[in-house]
Amino acid sequence: MPFDTANKRPEKREDREHANGIWARFEAYRCGHHRGAGYVLPAYNLFGDWNVSQRYAHQSQFDQTRAQGHQSGAAIVRALVKKAQREGLLHDDL
Repeated sequence: MPFDTANKRPEKREDREHANGIWARFEAYRCGHHRGAGYVLPAYNLFGDWNVSQRYAHQSQFDQTRAQGHQSGAAIVRALVKKAQREGLLHDDL
């Protein structure tokens, strides 16, 4: 993904998405990279039921199952980021 290091964000507007939208975008970049096979997300978007408007919703509007799905998705992404850092594909200073 082309990255604007000065502004610390993706260059393309469509890559500046929230978790529910970026899941599919990631796959497009992963498939185009020679080391992408080691960075697979589940085919099912664990944030598919999330919308940016829910950021400020009261926690009573969320159930345990939904929250656990999002937590699981975040953990998977976090592990991939850590792996990319260890392998030199992603730098800590970004």
